[in-house]
Amino acid sequence: MNDKLDQSMVNQIVRATSKKRNIFGAVFYFSSGDNSIDILSASGNIEPESPYYIASINKLFISSILLKLYADKQIELNDKISTYLPEEVVRGLHIHKGKEYSKDLTIAHLLSHTSGLPCYLLDTQADGKKVMAELEAGIDQPWPVDKVIQAVKRMKTHFPPGKEGKAKYSDTNYQVLGLVIENITGFPVQIALKNLFHELNLTQTYVFEDIQDESFVPIYYKSEQRKVPLFLSSTHNDIISTARDQMTFLKAFFNGRFFPKERLHELEKWNNVFFPFKYGIGIQKFYMPRILSPFQPVPEMIGHTGSTGSVAFYVPEMDVYITGTTNQQAEPNIAFQTMIKVLTRIRKRNETSPMSDRTD
Repeated sequence: MNDKLDQSMVNQIVRATSKKRNIFGAVFYFSSGDNSIDILSASGNIEPESPYYIASINKLFISSILLKLYADKQIELNDKISTYLPEEVVRGLHIHKGKEYSKDLTIAHLLSHTSGLPCYLLDTQADGKKVMAELEAGIDQPWPVDKVIQAVKRMKTHFPPGKEGKAKYSDTNYQVLGLVIENITGFPVQIALKNLFHELNLTQTYVFEDIQDESFVPIYYKSEQRKVPLFLSSTHNDIISTARDQMTFLKAFFNGRFFPKERLHELEKWNNVFFPFKYGIGIQKFYMPRILSPFQPVPEMIGHTGSTGSVAFYVPEMDVYITGTTNQQAEPNIAFQTMIKVLTRIRKRNETSPMSDRTD
């Protein structure tokens, strides 16, 4: 059986991706668990080792820190966040239909987006504005966690924490988790992240802190570059990395470096967030129902994606890991089109017998 994937084939697919409208560069790294596939390809304004903004994949890094604390019995996922945060932070954080649920919030609620908290980025603020819309328009502004907390307390919540069958993707959850990490470890979240990078020898990965830093591939929104250094430096958890470093982290995550491999299934308590994604405990799943892809079944992918077309996914069915980015805020779906094309090639090659290879 020929289970090798040809470098030139991946180069061709990635090159075609970088020529799509508003895609100025792309990088993808495909690697199998046994390393029989190990291909890094880039095109356009991105080189194979180019650093790029990973966007919401940073949530997987935050998750890994908390899951390690859980595995080491330093925390329980059902711990109330009020155990770790000051009263003035928790009070008024979650009020739904006149009733306060702030002290009911748990670490698990935040990790799984079942808290019901509004998203300070995507939801409408008390002043009627949306932060993400402003950032996409090029309006750069800092959003440190204390500002996030104050804004969220004036916003409308979605549902009570842990309401059966309910989930709402919210960046607020992971900003608050940063405070939880700080309380438990004694380190600010950016230091906890730096320690993780050091542990895995991710030498090209760092938390964005210097507003003068332009050493990474510029982020695009449609045809325009978007420079938002005030925002990126204020969160203390926004990360710049490379496809290679992301692969090192992704393999570590799914091979039990932070949470025992034999227990990873415990995280797969899926809730719908927005199609085609579900969210578990600190991990995201991409899925495509067979009815929407009848001739080309798409395997489930577990890991995380970012709004800029950044991806870090493991495909259990095929034992393949994928990292990379298309670096385009307006059309992150193109990254998934690229991944599916390559996975389809891998599947076809895996299904090709030695006999059919000889008859070709």
